[in-house]
Amino acid sequence: MRILLTGAAGFIGFHLANRLLQRGDTIAGLDNLNAYYDVALKQARLAILKEAPRFAFMHVDMADRRAMEALFAKERFDAIVNLAAQAGVRHSLDHPHDYVESNITGFMNVLEGARRQKSGHLVYASTSSVYGATDHLPNRETDGTDHPLSLYAATKKANEVMAHSYTHLFGVPTTGLRFFTVYGPWGRPDMALFKFTRGILAGERLPVYNRGQMDRDFTYVDDIVEGVVRILDRPDGYRIFNIGNNERVPLMRYIEAIEKATGRKADLELLPMQPGDVPATEADTSALDAAVGFKPATPVEEGVQRFVDWYRAYYKVPK
Repeated sequence: MRILLTGAAGFIGFHLANRLLQRGDTIAGLDNLNAYYDVALKQARLAILKEAPRFAFMHVDMADRRAMEALFAKERFDAIVNLAAQAGVRHSLDHPHDYVESNITGFMNVLEGARRQKSGHLVYASTSSVYGATDHLPNRETDGTDHPLSLYAATKKANEVMAHSYTHLFGVPTTGLRFFTVYGPWGRPDMALFKFTRGILAGERLPVYNRGQMDRDFTYVDDIVEGVVRILDRPDGYRIFNIGNNERVPLMRYIEAIEKATGRKADLELLPMQPGDVPATEADTSALDAAVGFKPATPVEEGVQRFVDWYRAYYKVPK
């Protein structure tokens, strides 16, 4: 297939592009290479992808309507995977317009392109954050998502309902995937695993919110990619799926796994809960399993070790 992949220089986009190239697909990789985090890391990912003859990079901001219209007028795609977005709950507190431009306007341009080109299945990243604060765990796709706690979550909820309207009105097959706390090699520097690993290896004090009393369904990036690929090959109207590891992991267990992988003890600064955060997440992935026969299951200790090994190698940190 010829696939348009937005956010190709991003964490998940990089891993997904690699997987699709390995199986023989042709990838048109789009990214605006914004400075939300280290652009050099994005460029390093791209350098690897550009070694593949079936990968073509396009430096385009999907919020740029004219550029996106020109792209869809020139190129033809069999499917689209939209991973480009302004991510991060905390960043949305101070930079709300970034989220509207990328996650709403940008997604609108992708939907319009898919509609007018009839480009097949549109798979897009949503988030576990749409569930907001709930005492009902694990989260199921049928749970209410009308009370997001951050603008980031609100924009992702908006993507889901926008996609529903395009499936209903124009027959665009769309699938939204609610990712649960993705981690792994080549991860984003603003994520907890990256921050904690860097801080522990540098001997710095680590801020830990809600005094460490949080649980997360940490999902290894290879499991996310496997789920995306299986869903991509099976368009079926409008659908929403969770992709998570089916396990509620205490944050302190996560930190202990990083301590073990680095061989260092963490110096923790226990702080109150941050605005927009939720105390716990856990995915029910029975619908995903029923649809494509896949259930993520990478143990957090194994995934953390892989990340730390990558981090030491990439940043040349001696053991």
